[in-house]
Amino acid sequence: MEILKTLAVALSLGTLAGVNLYLTVFVTGVAVRMDWVTLPLALQGLEALGNPVVLAAAGVMYLVEFFADKVAWVDTAWDAVHTGIRPVGAAALAVAAMGDAHPAFEVVAALLAGGMALGAHTAKAGTRLAANASPEPFSNIALSFAEDGLVLGGLGMLAWNPFVALLAAVLSLAVVGWFLPGILRGVRTRLWFAWKKMKSPPEDEKPAEPHGELPEGWEALLKRTAPGSAVGVEWALPCVSGKGDLVGANVRGWIVSVSEKPAEIFFLGRRWRGGVWAAMDLGGAAVEHREGFLADRLEIRHHDGSPTQSFFIDRTLSRAGRVVAERLKDDAQLARETA
Repeated sequence: MEILKTLAVALSLGTLAGVNLYLTVFVTGVAVRMDWVTLPLALQGLEALGNPVVLAAAGVMYLVEFFADKVAWVDTAWDAVHTGIRPVGAAALAVAAMGDAHPAFEVVAALLAGGMALGAHTAKAGTRLAANASPEPFSNIALSFAEDGLVLGGLGMLAWNPFVALLAAVLSLAVVGWFLPGILRGVRTRLWFAWKKMKSPPEDEKPAEPHGELPEGWEALLKRTAPGSAVGVEWALPCVSGKGDLVGANVRGWIVSVSEKPAEIFFLGRRWRGGVWAAMDLGGAAVEHREGFLADRLEIRHHDGSPTQSFFIDRTLSRAGRVVAERLKDDAQLARETA
């Protein structure tokens, strides 16, 4: 039973370290040094966290992180640097917590704690990257305080009951694992948008018109998914799907208008499971185009309960995106008048 309790402490500390390593070390060290907690014999290895040198190092690093974590894009750079540091730190905490346990248990605890820390770190970094797509700073500040509160609450729970703390950590990571594919797709999409923005030419050198045709593979997909028409492409624009009723977020593809169906637009996308296709009626739709920091947002809304969908267009195509938005507004107006 004692070894299980020690393992619960090790894994819980590791998970919290994946969110904020320095705060976890600092608060645990202060609690040990101030005798706020009484360490059982099996956890005497954690007394090292109360060493003044360890406290000073953790405190200084947490002070740096406190400010870096609240500035858009600085927080993402900080997370990138700590992708390896947090799991390694979590593994070291786990080994310290295991004390004089058998080396085999120390290795197991280190591997599990490092893996749980990596999962927590991935969720944190992905959430921050998604928040950085918005230019306002308040979401970063709120997330930073929420993460610190999570660590402090987790440490309090750990002092109260290690098994409950471990259960909460496992359940949280299970939720993260469920949403992890979507988180990773979001991270990949935003990194791609950031890369495209870095390569973006001056405004007057950007394409002023969408593409007049689809690449060969995409045209074949359109013909398969829009049967019964000659499928004459009027224009096509590469994009990434946002939130909507028709297509899930972070699917890369094309918005397409065909001459045979002027009152509709099509979205063609690809996932690892295969092609994604959706048609959207423009009748009664409101079309809105907004410029963003990483990408422009094109939203097609219906006020009568019909499906709503948004798309993101990278900054290299911002001029073409505005042209497409105007054309869709004209098509929507025409569809309303002829309805």
